Amino acid sequence: MAVPPLVVATAREGWRWQWRQLMQGLGPADAEGRYVRPPSDRLEVTVPDAAALNRRSGRQRPRLVIGRSCPWAHRTWLMHRLRHLEGSLELLMATADHRAGRWTLEPTWMECSTLVELYRHCGTPPNHRATVPALVDPGEQGKRAAQLLGNDSAALSEALNRWPGGDGAPDLAPQDIQEVIERWQTLLQPAVNDGVYRCGFARTQRAYDEASTSLFAALDTVEEALQQKGPWLCGEQLTIADVRLFPTLIRWELVYAPLFGCSARPLWMFPALWRWRQRFYALPGVAETCDGEAWRTDYFGALFPLNPGGLIPAGPDLTTLVNSPAALP
Repeated sequence: MAVPPLVVATAREGWRWQWRQLMQGLGPADAEGRYVRPPSDRLEVTVPDAAALNRRSGRQRPRLVIGRSCPWAHRTWLMHRLRHLEGSLELLMATADHRAGRWTLEPTWMECSTLVELYRHCGTPPNHRATVPALVDPGEQGKRAAQLLGNDSAALSEALNRWPGGDGAPDLAPQDIQEVIERWQTLLQPAVNDGVYRCGFARTQRAYDEASTSLFAALDTVEEALQQKGPWLCGEQLTIADVRLFPTLIRWELVYAPLFGCSARPLWMFPALWRWRQRFYALPGVAETCDGEAWRTDYFGALFPLNPGGLIPAGPDLTTLVNSPAALP
């Protein structure tokens, strides 16, 4: 029996109203339906003295708290790997709890089982959002209480470039190309890193179209730069600019194209960018930070307003996808 048109129309309007309410909780928007990222409670990042760090035992070392699916945390994880920080900075993996909408810590650390508890243990105000990445210093026993050293991915990435690294740790933000790095940050942060969310969380067609146009215009700029001055964004040297872009581009086919509607053009239509992604993925330690199955589970499972059925679609093997040649139309 066919559903009466009036019932269909009523159900559609009712669902649309509920969808708007859910989307407002997921990501606020302006009056035109454009996604506006909530302001973060950013802290100035403090880098402890290298000699003092070396004197500490493993239990007293600072820890970088990350989430496997979070692209902002992924940036800092990459800095940790590329600069060989294992000897001076521990990693603590937080797990996304979809039902409770929070990050959990397994095993617990400093008697904290959730990221919220860890933030409060460090003395942060009650209204402070508990986000990853987070750099936490447990303090030297008997000398100082635990402290949140920073939780903004851009600032943390810069701080980790100054962090005491292992043998051969590269400088990913050389002073002589700071201006070029900053230009990439100014372009890519709003148009690409945030741009995929502006597409996915848009409330109106106009807001989506604007975000999509800006996103792919920025990718065109990257493509042209790589063709002319590659192999990296700033030329011959890998920099923090590449680190900031990679977490977004590596999630493209598995999450952002199917779920966020970043589908105006597939990435294989950007051949220089495709090769750039292959080159970055092949760097020592990078592939181990990439888990396509976890990304699909967390994004499709957690973002209910974008995927009400909760179905997690099948996707290609990430390594096979990345290492395949760019296809031709």
